[in-house]
Amino acid sequence: MLCRITLGLWIVTIGVAGWFFVQGWTAESTDGRTQIVLAPAERDLILSEMRMLLKAVHGVVTGLASQDQEAGRSQMEQAARSAGMGMAEDVNPALMAKLPLPFKQMGMSIHKDMDALADAVVQKEPSQQILLRLSNMTARCTTCHEMYRFSADR
Repeated sequence: MLCRITLGLWIVTIGVAGWFFVQGWTAESTDGRTQIVLAPAERDLILSEMRMLLKAVHGVVTGLASQDQEAGRSQMEQAARSAGMGMAEDVNPALMAKLPLPFKQMGMSIHKDMDALADAVVQKEPSQQILLRLSNMTARCTTCHEMYRFSADR
């Protein structure tokens, strides 16, 4: 009997943890987006990371516009690499658990694609193709911003 109760509690615990992993700590927002509820420091960290991604996009665009092709490619690679998977490796697991699964998937795909973009720059992919890669990434950024907003719990 005790074994069945223990097994039942274990299954319920795994189910609840799985639900939170997928759903995150969210609520409906007044503007129709999903509100992700975080501690103030967590919210600041996520917004800081988004600003760093935007700076990386700016670095790639600036490198594309450079008259000095070699210097421009160097700038593009460095900017893209700065926003790659290395940027995401130290994220607190407790914070990740609060984020809804689609948000996590979009964020990780951007980091992976930034590394792929840096590799494409090194392989001297044409500027038009680099711009297309960047456009595909920023489309995900705008989708995410249309879907989610952050609030800080107190």
